[in-house]
Amino acid sequence: MGQYISGVIMFKETLYQTTKAGRPFVEVLAEQGILAGIKVDEGLEPLAGAADGETHTKGLESLEANCREYVRAGAKFAKWRATLKVTDTLPSRLAVERNADELAQYARICQNCGLVPVVEPEILIDGNHSQERFGQVTEQVIGATVAALWRHGVELEGCLLKPQMVIPGAEAEGGKASAADVARCTVAALRRVVPPAIPGVMFLSGGQTEEEATINLDAVNREAQAVGRCPWSLSFSFGRALQASVLKLWSSDQTRVAEAQQLALALARVNSEAALGRYTASSGSHPSTLGSATLHETFRGWNGQSAGNGTAQ
Repeated sequence: MGQYISGVIMFKETLYQTTKAGRPFVEVLAEQGILAGIKVDEGLEPLAGAADGETHTKGLESLEANCREYVRAGAKFAKWRATLKVTDTLPSRLAVERNADELAQYARICQNCGLVPVVEPEILIDGNHSQERFGQVTEQVIGATVAALWRHGVELEGCLLKPQMVIPGAEAEGGKASAADVARCTVAALRRVVPPAIPGVMFLSGGQTEEEATINLDAVNREAQAVGRCPWSLSFSFGRALQASVLKLWSSDQTRVAEAQQLALALARVNSEAALGRYTASSGSHPSTLGSATLHETFRGWNGQSAGNGTAQ
């Protein structure tokens, strides 16, 4: 697996867990050349003074102490997720600026504690907004986030960005965009707002099917290579798009461990190829067993309940 995956984002619980043989997961991953990461935010809550459904992320108060603990446990990087809701008028300026500032505070604290921060300003696909509108918001949000990183003295060379690809809303008129359109709009947005000092952009899968996520990532890399002036690694930090088929197989019959492991390896391999622009899509070639089944979770922002986040990579 270490050929294709460089890091695994864990929950606090998982960071301290061991195998049946009593070996820490962190140690097992390290033997594969895989770095252990940790989700450090404490979920979303409504943003006072903002529009209905807009949020910010909890967890800054205890973040430094927690990060120092995670470093002692073997974590090498961290992830903090903010979400921005999209309509014709949203996100509000307050939501953009508050979330950008909190992401930058998180990143600075992580670096001070010896963790590489993965900065995730997730723009939600819920709604009927167009791909063009999504691109406008992407530039607005990432631009504000990068500016906040500068203000807080974050070393850009020591952090990673985790955005959504530029796709239409889940209920957009006209349905899904082609891989070529996703690639063109995504690369154009990144070239406008992501400085070359940031070494990597790790895309979240954000409700795409397993196969769509791979094909679109491959198209993004091919577009970047074609247009040039894209100095970042354009890779993946997928959760459901790496795990859904595997979890379905394993949960149906927990004796099929070896088969599930091979499926996980195959999914990692095709996404690794896509991150280099070398994935070749042909009929039936993708290892996903879910076909066109969407992985979209209805509204991953605030729904009036405690909101956490899925694993990635």
